[in-house]
Amino acid sequence: MSRTKRIALCGMLSALALALSLMERMIPLELLIPIPGIKLGLANVVTMFALLFLSPKEAYSILLCRVVLASLFAGSVTQFLFSLMGGLLALTTTWLLLHWHDRWFSFYGISAASAAMHNFGQILAAMLVMQTVDVIAYLPLLLVSSIPMGFVTGTILEVLQKHMRHLRLISRDNAM
Repeated sequence: MSRTKRIALCGMLSALALALSLMERMIPLELLIPIPGIKLGLANVVTMFALLFLSPKEAYSILLCRVVLASLFAGSVTQFLFSLMGGLLALTTTWLLLHWHDRWFSFYGISAASAAMHNFGQILAAMLVMQTVDVIAYLPLLLVSSIPMGFVTGTILEVLQKHMRHLRLISRDNAM
């Protein structure tokens, strides 16, 4: 893929991640699952997709672009810190575990681990912002929620990859 096409794809994926992030804020998931702040993590599907089909550098760029723009459009400095810490830990976890995809980990397991690390990153950010370790008591509840949320994002990623392979937009060689 040419450099120009890669840049254009990164821009489109950044826009998609931003749109999903902003859209997800409008979904009242707390009505179904009474855990404050819980989200599906749909924007994370985009960064996981970028890790599969682009470079880690491009995936981190897409993440950073989404976090900065989402914070500017509908957030705050605190939200920026929470999203950045959670996103960086989640993306790094995904990048590390994708090396063992199909051997030890499925997309579901990788997504659940990524969701757990995102929650862990947000707790770290909360400890920094609130200057207390007491918020760590909320972590077990968030970690339990990582399993179904990770299953949802893992399912979406699995379907997306299979569909793209079926359309021959990707080959087995350039996807993990």
